[in-house]
Amino acid sequence: MNLSARYAEKHHDAVLELLQRPGIEPLDEAAIARALGLRGAARKRLRLLLNAMTVQGEIVRLRQDRYSLGSPADLAPGRLEMLRSGDAIVQPTDNSREIFVPRDNLGTALPHDNVVVRLDPPGAAGAGRRRTGKVIRILERSRRAITGTLRSTGRFFYVVPIDPVYNQDFYVADPRQARVNDRVVVQITVWPHRHVNPEAEIIEVIGPADDPSLDTLAVIRHFGLPEAFPAAALREAESAPARLAESGRRRDARDLFVFTIDPATARDFDDALSLQTDDQGRRVLGVHIADVAHFVRPGHPLDAEARRRGNSVYLPDKVIPMLPEQLSNGLCSLRPDADRLVFSAWLTFDDAGAPVRAEFSRSIIRSRLRLTYEQGLEILQGGCPAVCRPAGVGEAGLGVIRRIHELAQQLRRRRFLKDYALELDVPEHEVIMGPAGMIVDIRRQFNDIAHQMIEECMVAANEAVDRELSARGLAILHRVHEPPDPAKFEQLAAQLAEMGLQPGDLSKRPNLAAFLKKLVGHPFEYDAKVAVLKSMKRAVYSPEPLGHYGLAKKYYAHFTSPIRRYPDLVAHRVLAERLLNRRNPYNAAELKALGVHCSHTEQTAEQAEKALLEIKKYRFLEQQLRQKQPVVYDAVVVHVRNFGMFVELVELQIQGLVRVSAIADSFVQYDPARESLRAGRAVFQRGGRVRVRVGRVDFDKRQIDFVLEGGPAAALKDRRPRPDAAVKQSRPAARRRGGRRPRRG
Repeated sequence: MNLSARYAEKHHDAVLELLQRPGIEPLDEAAIARALGLRGAARKRLRLLLNAMTVQGEIVRLRQDRYSLGSPADLAPGRLEMLRSGDAIVQPTDNSREIFVPRDNLGTALPHDNVVVRLDPPGAAGAGRRRTGKVIRILERSRRAITGTLRSTGRFFYVVPIDPVYNQDFYVADPRQARVNDRVVVQITVWPHRHVNPEAEIIEVIGPADDPSLDTLAVIRHFGLPEAFPAAALREAESAPARLAESGRRRDARDLFVFTIDPATARDFDDALSLQTDDQGRRVLGVHIADVAHFVRPGHPLDAEARRRGNSVYLPDKVIPMLPEQLSNGLCSLRPDADRLVFSAWLTFDDAGAPVRAEFSRSIIRSRLRLTYEQGLEILQGGCPAVCRPAGVGEAGLGVIRRIHELAQQLRRRRFLKDYALELDVPEHEVIMGPAGMIVDIRRQFNDIAHQMIEECMVAANEAVDRELSARGLAILHRVHEPPDPAKFEQLAAQLAEMGLQPGDLSKRPNLAAFLKKLVGHPFEYDAKVAVLKSMKRAVYSPEPLGHYGLAKKYYAHFTSPIRRYPDLVAHRVLAERLLNRRNPYNAAELKALGVHCSHTEQTAEQAEKALLEIKKYRFLEQQLRQKQPVVYDAVVVHVRNFGMFVELVELQIQGLVRVSAIADSFVQYDPARESLRAGRAVFQRGGRVRVRVGRVDFDKRQIDFVLEGGPAAALKDRRPRPDAAVKQSRPAARRRGGRRPRRG
């Protein structure tokens, strides 16, 4: 007798629910049948179902043919994140070590589902030292909608998700008002078995998939990003100016030279700097942060919406703010020549740049100057004659800016040389969007001394706030970055060895910091830094003071951006109560829930930005093909296989495949030992630089085919290794890729 899919779908979950009941003892087949009310043919099929569930690892068979879910210690509930490889990572709800789930062990789990994983026993095949397991139950389906493109076979309709982490297409019975090749939003309805495709229904039609102006909306829908603010929150924001006049008791700092530095396109300015000298001649740095907490009150509609959003989202052509424009670009923006309410951190440093004192106050300031990073860099480099000097800035103001720069460089040297912070900066590229939704320019960005000045001041303020509140026993949301697991260090060392690098014992912070410093300018600088980053745990928000491994800080919280991050607003509120000697407005349970929520919204924002950028880059390359105007790009070989080599464009930071057939018309030899391809005298291997142009773009499969420019010999740009006395290597060439500059602090 066969086990039908319909029978399995009907009784599978019932068996799991039965064995999951509190206090339930292991049951034999007959007891399970009685409990489920199975008789006749249904009773006979139960054994087949139990056998299948045992093979899949969902249940275990004990002595006397009794069945159980197994030991609770072997089970871990958590949220599932899919990888493009088809495998997945589950982050347990207890925040213990992540669990790797191979694609064959996912069952019908989809990205962002809450699942239960049965852990493999230690030493299981393929497990190594990492935790592995199998999804045995879906606790809750993700309610996130899925955006995709409607396709048709001629007999039925299906939707291809825009997110490549989905390895399944979704069948739809009714296209509604959508046409083939439209972008649509679907909601999953049923997925009975992993060997058939899931079914879904269309809940919204966005428009033609080939319309780039709709890309942002498609990503917003797919990641469930909020758009319009609720009416109650907007009404509260509109009434906020009345609270400006009710500023309360504040330190008046309007006589100080206060300035801001932000990108040229910035519209909200939430941090400003000043510098004084105390009666002992020591420098007192003033870090002034918009007092958002004065306008956003706990329990009110504006706070509820900011809390739900968790953070602002910065897409290439759109910002989805955490707060309405009346606050983010208005009352809370530290504009020049306007009185503004701030929370100030007054940080005193000795001549060596060591912190000796920290004070905090609610203040009122009046910014004298709004600088762009380009203007700030010009001032710091001493190239600011009077004719180009920002209006109203005298020599005294310029002197303040330069002295803060000197202090920032002291702080930076102490952080990297004394505390062994990790230097993971890489060259970055900014994508400029045009009005039609297409890329019009790509600009190289650098972490110059103007950016470093702001970064170091913000890091110092964030650390000082955490130290103050932690010393007082007041719980807040710390910015936590835990050290990597020992097994990750072993994997990292092996990966670096494949690049020909010998970094030493990376589990020792001084060794890791020294290795990263020596990588600067090395051909494998980007490869190695990305490998290090992937070995790290994700930085999250937590009420537990676990420190920040990357920054080398024992105490660290986010305080400096309350306009765009809710955890900063929480820190402001706790600090405000501390100044009044009142109790913490947040309890432990609330902070824990907030930490999980804000970590999740931050991750979603990053994923959405990355997804939209990728779509825009694919369109950019596809347009070159359509207009028959291919651009020749510098690229780096990142993987070599017998069927071709994967390369990454240095400028666009996007990968594609150069197939063997596109390398040469003649025979191409693959050397698996060296992971190289030889076409005549030309040899291609990992790290080699080549010149390519786009040959084919497949949006649905997220695949790009490149062809070599000018044949094998002409395509090779530079095969010679760059010597480096500090870091040993065995393969030539360089690979650099950018991303956006990390948010301050």
